[in-house]
Amino acid sequence: MGTLIVIEGSDGSGKATQTKLLYEYLKDQGKKVKMVSYPNYESPSSSLVKMYLGGRFGTDPYGVNAYVASSFFAVDRFASYLGEWKEFYESSEDAVVICDRYVTSNMLHQTSKLTSMEEKERFLDWDYDFEFQKGGLPVPDVVFFLDVDPKTAFLLMKDRENKFTHESEKDIHETNARFLTQSYENSMFVGEKYNWTKIRCCQCPGKMRKIEEIHEEIREKLNKMLFTDKVI
Repeated sequence: MGTLIVIEGSDGSGKATQTKLLYEYLKDQGKKVKMVSYPNYESPSSSLVKMYLGGRFGTDPYGVNAYVASSFFAVDRFASYLGEWKEFYESSEDAVVICDRYVTSNMLHQTSKLTSMEEKERFLDWDYDFEFQKGGLPVPDVVFFLDVDPKTAFLLMKDRENKFTHESEKDIHETNARFLTQSYENSMFVGEKYNWTKIRCCQCPGKMRKIEEIHEEIREKLNKMLFTDKVI
């Protein structure tokens, strides 16, 4: 098996940017690397995800329970893994896959719909079993969580286009301040439970660190955790 690296974070935290920077750097260093993004909006497997985020099942994200919503995203990941990167990932110990979002997104966002800690733990156990054990998706070697507070995330998303319609209208997650705030607060618990590596991305509320500075920190920590035998 190869190495699986996940870049995770709240909406607007810069996941796509940091995933691309890390991909380009590892490729320049001669690594055998592949970049994957979720949801995979170019695939028919994301149809239910687009319907959900587009408000076809209601404009309140809390109206679709965590288990049902998670299944939409999970099916998209199953299809992508089996059809696009499983062979690459299993081809060599040197293969590196970098994911912009992953199973970790269900854990981060959908758990925020649940109120008690008992419900959250039960859901996390279910999702881990459903996607990793029964579904056969590989468990990440490392998850980098881009820590951006909700106030800053809202500012960053203000003029960003919708990723699947490419229009200014936001999806039902992005337009719901309560959902985004609870997802961020929930990330503290989930990240600690699964030993995610937190990357502080804000100098202060409303002001991001430089993109290259964040990238350099990710590179440095990745080297220490996974590539101690050689500098990358």
